[in-house]
Amino acid sequence: MSTLIANAKRIAFQGEPGAFGNQAAREAVPHAQAIPKPTFEDAVEAVRSGETDLAIIPVENALHGRIADIHHLLPEAGLYIVGEHFLRIRLQLLGVKGAKLSDVKTVFSQGPALGQCRKLIRDMKFKAQEWHDTAGSARHIAEMKDPSSAAVASTLAGEIYGLDVLKADIEDEKHNTTRFLIMAREPDDAPHDGTPVVTTFVFRVKNVPAALYKALGGFATNGVNMTKLESYQIGGSFNATQFYADIDGHPEDRLVRLALEELRFFTSKLTILGVYPAHPFRADLP
Repeated sequence: MSTLIANAKRIAFQGEPGAFGNQAAREAVPHAQAIPKPTFEDAVEAVRSGETDLAIIPVENALHGRIADIHHLLPEAGLYIVGEHFLRIRLQLLGVKGAKLSDVKTVFSQGPALGQCRKLIRDMKFKAQEWHDTAGSARHIAEMKDPSSAAVASTLAGEIYGLDVLKADIEDEKHNTTRFLIMAREPDDAPHDGTPVVTTFVFRVKNVPAALYKALGGFATNGVNMTKLESYQIGGSFNATQFYADIDGHPEDRLVRLALEELRFFTSKLTILGVYPAHPFRADLP
């Protein structure tokens, strides 16, 4: 575990109390006080300003894909990745005390959560209503006191807002998992001791033919596994493209070092965002 994580006293997450970010913070950094923030940007700013020691941000879901646009948040905020956490997402259909499943006509939740339980919504002919946050939708249902309305949220949210679970684990796929990144103001690179490590970086290729192909060639020839590669535009320009990548391995590994050296030759900018321990969940990935 990162020293910064071990010593953290406060960690920011996006959402209201009971959000899945709250649950992830409890699991990943149980000794730190979890501080809710309205937006991902607010959670990042809490670290940047010193209000909290860490932030935990969801970046991708196994079913929904990309969540937070971490590509812009991290480089612009000047934060570093010091850890990751994989959270198994179990979605609960929550209603007011005494409500029955047959009473429900409308379900409220965040867009990604609604998208992860389409089968139930379709089969039960529910009207899906987007809300800003899963836990916020649970609070909304508690305030409405309407048995015909329900929320899709976590068990924790149900406990906090005094709701009943009308139907448990309603997600379409049981492998529904969200990956979170833990961020700090300063880097805290994992030791080079042979344990599994993830290195995350962003880069821009030079404006020359086949630059991306050549830049990535070093990872193939050196046998370095690239587990994620995404492109995105910078500043609204269709010409300025930046790439975000995750690789298995430590920059001090010989083969990783050679691959990064080749990458640097074909890039105009390369920024390493974090070198951090691989979460044990990765060992079970196919």
